[in-house]
Amino acid sequence: MLDLDVTTGTAATPAAGRLVEVAVDAPGGSGPRTYTYELPEALAGVEAGEAVLVPFGKGGRQVLGVIVGEGRSTGGLAVRPVAARVRGDGPLLGAGSLALARWIADHYLAPLATVIRAMLPPGMLERLELVVEVTTAGEARLGRDRAGAGSDADAEPDAHADPADPDPDPAAIDLLEALTGRARPVRELVGPEGRAAVLRRLRVLEAAGWLELTWTLVGAAVGPRFERRIRLTTAGLETAGVLAAGDRPPGRPLGPRQQEALLALRTDRDAAPASERWLAAAELADRYGAAALAGLLRRGLVEAIVRERPRRPLAGRVVRRHGGRPPGTPLTTPQADALAAIGAALGSAEPRPLLLDGVTGGGKTAIYVEAIERVLATGRRALVLVPEIALATPLVDRLRADLDARIALVHSGLGAGERLDEWRRIRAGEVDLVVGTRTALLAPVPELGLVIVDEEHDPAYKSDRTPRFQARDAALAMARMLRIPVVLGSATPSVETAWLAREGAIDRVELPSRPVGQAPEVVLVDLREELAAGNRGLLSAALVAELEALDLAAGDRAILVINRRGTASVVLCRDCGHVQACPDCDRPLVFHQAGGTLRCHHCGRAAPLASRCPVCGSPRIRYLGGGTERLEREVRDRLPGIRVGRLDRDVVERRGAADRVVDAFAEGALDILVGTSLVTKALDIPAVTLVGVVSADIALNLPDERAAERTYQLLAQAVGRAGRGDRPGRAVIQTYRPEHRAIRAVVEQQGAAFYDAELEVRRRWGSPPFGRLVKLTVAMADRDEAEAEARATATRLRERITERGLDATISGPAPAYIARRAERWRFNVIVRGRDPVAVLDGGLPAPWSVDVDPESLL
Repeated sequence: MLDLDVTTGTAATPAAGRLVEVAVDAPGGSGPRTYTYELPEALAGVEAGEAVLVPFGKGGRQVLGVIVGEGRSTGGLAVRPVAARVRGDGPLLGAGSLALARWIADHYLAPLATVIRAMLPPGMLERLELVVEVTTAGEARLGRDRAGAGSDADAEPDAHADPADPDPDPAAIDLLEALTGRARPVRELVGPEGRAAVLRRLRVLEAAGWLELTWTLVGAAVGPRFERRIRLTTAGLETAGVLAAGDRPPGRPLGPRQQEALLALRTDRDAAPASERWLAAAELADRYGAAALAGLLRRGLVEAIVRERPRRPLAGRVVRRHGGRPPGTPLTTPQADALAAIGAALGSAEPRPLLLDGVTGGGKTAIYVEAIERVLATGRRALVLVPEIALATPLVDRLRADLDARIALVHSGLGAGERLDEWRRIRAGEVDLVVGTRTALLAPVPELGLVIVDEEHDPAYKSDRTPRFQARDAALAMARMLRIPVVLGSATPSVETAWLAREGAIDRVELPSRPVGQAPEVVLVDLREELAAGNRGLLSAALVAELEALDLAAGDRAILVINRRGTASVVLCRDCGHVQACPDCDRPLVFHQAGGTLRCHHCGRAAPLASRCPVCGSPRIRYLGGGTERLEREVRDRLPGIRVGRLDRDVVERRGAADRVVDAFAEGALDILVGTSLVTKALDIPAVTLVGVVSADIALNLPDERAAERTYQLLAQAVGRAGRGDRPGRAVIQTYRPEHRAIRAVVEQQGAAFYDAELEVRRRWGSPPFGRLVKLTVAMADRDEAEAEARATATRLRERITERGLDATISGPAPAYIARRAERWRFNVIVRGRDPVAVLDGGLPAPWSVDVDPESLL
């Protein structure tokens, strides 16, 4: 958070000028509020979306804020003026982004300043520089001095200077001379005299109108990246032409490497358009030597400039096509119908959202491509959201292969510099299509014409930190504001979205079959029988037989799913039963064979594996349960020589690792891909003929209202990865609960019946979509204090409901599923009703966090 300790010298005055509403970005400052300030006449041109410095609190400190609109009348109350404009190359956010920010803040009860911060590149609001730049009047004053005129009669009048004021002292004029030509940070000018003396001199020159002092956003993380670039001069082009003709140019002889460099530059110049004839000096120096390049510069045969070098996440990545409709293949009739529905929405003044609901492998991406082409043809832009970072690059590969478009990639896994440069490109209108995770929804896309939310059901679209927005729901709200279509794509829609489609609130188009391949045959394995037969491994006999039957020579590949990371989920002492747990979260530590460490999957804390029990000293340590690492090892042990890769959250956290694993599997360098739910999403690889779900019960065993829905979606999506090519597919689902309705619905392909049953359960309990939820969580260091605070707050909320006659109920308090996290005890209180947010009108104490429309009640 930025907080400048600067005395403003201005007091609050009765409002007289234009009032503006400012979201203040200050520690412990605004909460959900915004503040009204007055714009001085000198700042009358400041627009909504621009950053400003405003006085805030006591002591004359100034803090950063963003103007979010016109201010409300203060009824004659005194207001303070905006202290200064902050340069940010125009408004940081446009009108559409500001409207979306306000909706997110209102709907999810988040501070507007926090939402705005989330919409900007990391660190952009962290640091300001006071920058000085010579004005036109200052250049004229220097011109008089250089000409030796010594009188104002020889130059244009200075409108800003007071004729009664004497000229500044010679040191100030020297400073003005030193500043000519470019803007410079004030900190670079501080010498032996100190900052105060330099500032006084600069203020004198500013008062005379000869320079301008401006606060400028420079960010804390990273700034623009620059590089030196080289091109031929006219003389160099002539010399290269003589060399190309086989003749010797006049003058001092050129060395062999200098001649090679000139000829290469001439070839590149002829092949490239004029705007791209500057080549990177570092690359040329690597090829021909720095000394050769320096010699060409001294002789005037080449010239150099310093230019910004944008960071591009996709730079150097070869365009790949891992599946999908081959170019030129016509759409099927259902696909064409879906495209026609999107086209009608694009041409409507009040477009309705569209649910693209079809079987896995039904060809949704082909429809996305055609729809995006239509939007781009109108001169507008498109935004495509995916739920996971690991899925962004494969989709971008497909879109780059099929579309002639400038694409930006946005997600939290990019470096700070990459995110900054992509944001700047998007804001400047230099891209046609933005692809990314929920973060991409906050990008400042101008002239947006279409939003696509792929795998709309995925819980990853809900942010787990403030602002806790749901990207799918926010996309629907943004589309309403902009009056543009939004397409929700999923083979397993969320229960809420399916209900909206049934009620006619959104349009629905179904894709009943695959354009290529067939739905796989599904085999159900009862793990109770495997256990009775003495099988203690993760793989059943049926799944091992299917793996052994893979025709690797023909290119068959398999995916194995287990929705848990690590090698063992519990490490316990056989003698006393002690379980090694996280000291911060009090949750069992998970053993990871890679590195031989124990890790907490909730707070990330790592600990060494104890060779003896820390309680009784016994060496008899046992590993229970299993995750992706154990499954990977078991597959290697059972099938020697087979090539196995792994994709889970631990892999995704390593930069570029997920892309490498997916590319290797898609290109045939891996035979089996082991992973968590990540491998069930958006992978379109025709060579996959077998999918094995190692444990279908993990999500079912969670005490959460969405457990059945999540299990159904995971299994249906996993099964759908198989059989997308010419060879038939099979799927094996291992479970201890083969009779559960979520599992039966996948095996029997009875999705509609599952939604019927799930909606009936939700209706009975008033759960979404028949009511809304708010999850309140208190976290305190002392367990008894946390529980007492939770009980007192629940009581107050119940009293508020009764006093106001609100249609809501309170559940809890109850310990959170992860009861202790980061050394704090956590209790949940659930508000349920038609408008549970109204219950919170009156505020909550500081230790509470609020999650509106939570994806989980754990």
